[in-house]
Amino acid sequence: MAIKVENLTFVYNEGTALEQRALDGVSFEIPDGQFVGLIGHTGSGKSTLIQHLNGLVKPTGGKIYYNGEDIYGEGYSLRQLRSKVGLVFQYPEHQLFEVDVISDVCYGPRNLGLSEEEVRQRAEDALRLVGMKEKYWEQSPFELSGGQKRRVAIAGVLAMNPEVLILDEPTAGLDPKGRDEILDQVEKLHDARGMTIILVSHSMEDMARYADRLLVMNHGKKAFDGTPREIFRHYRELEQMGLAAPQVTYVVHALRERGVEIDEDITTVEEARDALLAVLQNGGGLRNASGGMI
Repeated sequence: MAIKVENLTFVYNEGTALEQRALDGVSFEIPDGQFVGLIGHTGSGKSTLIQHLNGLVKPTGGKIYYNGEDIYGEGYSLRQLRSKVGLVFQYPEHQLFEVDVISDVCYGPRNLGLSEEEVRQRAEDALRLVGMKEKYWEQSPFELSGGQKRRVAIAGVLAMNPEVLILDEPTAGLDPKGRDEILDQVEKLHDARGMTIILVSHSMEDMARYADRLLVMNHGKKAFDGTPREIFRHYRELEQMGLAAPQVTYVVHALRERGVEIDEDITTVEEARDALLAVLQNGGGLRNASGGMI
C-alpha cells in the first residue's frame, strides 16, 4: 500500500481568531500503481491535503503512512520521502531557474549526492519520458512554450525517480492542445512505469478520461470516493458542492429523459459515441420508448 491516511486533520492559525479547519478527519488508502483524481471546489482542502502527502505540512492530528511507515515517526527521513513522493505544484514553470533545460532537470538528483554521470543520465531519461526533444535541452527554459515548461518541471521531479507523482492542476492556463499533451504524457508514465499518480484538476472531462478512482473533497472532508462512473452518478450532489459532472453526463441524462435507452453511467465522449452508434445500428435512428423519433 503506497499511501495510507488516517483521520487527518489540519487547522490553520490554531488557537487564534483566524483559526480555520482545512482538513477534518480525512481517511483513505491508495495502492501502488493507481491513478487517482482529486477534485473539490476552491477551498475544499485539496492543496492542503496533497502537501501533507510528502511531508511539506505537518498535520494537526491523524497519521500518514508511506509503504507502512509513519512519515512523522521518530527517525523517519522526510528528505527520502520527498524523493519517492514527487509533488509538482500549480504553475511549476515559476520554479524553473537554471540557464538551460538540462541543468534545471539535473538540479534535484545532483542534491542527492549522485555522480555527475548518473545525474546526467537521470535528467536525460526524465526529459525523454516527458517527450522533450534533445534540440531543446540546451535552451533556456524561459524560451519555451507554456506546455514545454510544464514538461521540464515534471521532468525535474521525475529525475528524482519517484514512486508516486502528485500533480496540482498541471494543465492550468494551457490551451486545449497543451493540456492534452501534458495529460497524455502523464498517462504514458502511469502505464509504462506503473507509477502511482494523484492528479488535482477542475476538469471533470479529464478526470473521467484518465483517472481510475476519484476522491471528492468538500469543506475539508472526504465527500465521495469511488470510480468515475460511481462518482458522477452523484452529479446533483456535486453541483451542490460547486462542482459538476462531465458535459456528456448531462447529455446522456437528457437523452434518457426523452426515452433513449442509453447507459446512464457513460462519462466520456468516446463512450457516448459508441453507445449512440449502437442505438442507431439497432433501431435505425434515435427513437424514444414510444417509437417516435427524438
